[in-house]
Amino acid sequence: MANSRSGDSVVDRIVRLISAFPPEVSTLQLSDLAVRADLPLTTTHRLVRQLAGHGLLETGPEGMVRPGLRLWELVNRTSPTLALRQAAMPFMEDIQQVLNQNVNFAVLDGWEALFVERLSRRGSVANRAQVAGRMPVHISSAGLALMAHQDKALQAQYLEQFVDPDGKVTRDAIRALLSETSHQGFAQLAGVVDPDTWGIAVPVLSRRQRAVASLGVVVPLREMRLQALVPALQTAARGIARNLADS
Repeated sequence: MANSRSGDSVVDRIVRLISAFPPEVSTLQLSDLAVRADLPLTTTHRLVRQLAGHGLLETGPEGMVRPGLRLWELVNRTSPTLALRQAAMPFMEDIQQVLNQNVNFAVLDGWEALFVERLSRRGSVANRAQVAGRMPVHISSAGLALMAHQDKALQAQYLEQFVDPDGKVTRDAIRALLSETSHQGFAQLAGVVDPDTWGIAVPVLSRRQRAVASLGVVVPLREMRLQALVPALQTAARGIARNLADS
């Protein structure tokens, strides 16, 4: 039920407040939080105080606010990605041990790849994929691997609404990429997110042959070895799928 002049409900405002923390920023000034959530400062102060009382937010000196441990606890206890992550971790660790490079695991959420786990080591190449971070389908190998192995109706919806905000990628180009990825069984993008890296991802398929997740690596361009990387990733993806089927 809406009870504000703008017509948004209390739930709407709480969601905006909790979602206002940007990636890699865990603490905000109360005034900055209000601006990012597009809420009046008095409303923000009241909601923060109430949420802090339940442990969902925490307040600190000088008006600082951060997500609370209770929020983390609830999300990790009930998240549908928890079983996916548990099934994937042993295989991700094996891949990382062999490559000594970034390994990531993602699911499709709307028209974006949502990264639910990432393993990296000191000395590995730059990787923009962060845990709980997102990337548009068309700029991530994970996103392409996920979308290329969905049903045709969903792909059609995605292509119909697709607009590259930078104006560099056309709908026809994405259609061709999805077709190529589906045919090959893996996605690859070189120098798209970072000019010196190559992203490769394979789908983790359900019994209906739909991608429930993607397993990917980010490697230096100079060390690209598709003939070795892809079979290793595909073997790991099949192992993850078996773990999920048995759970």
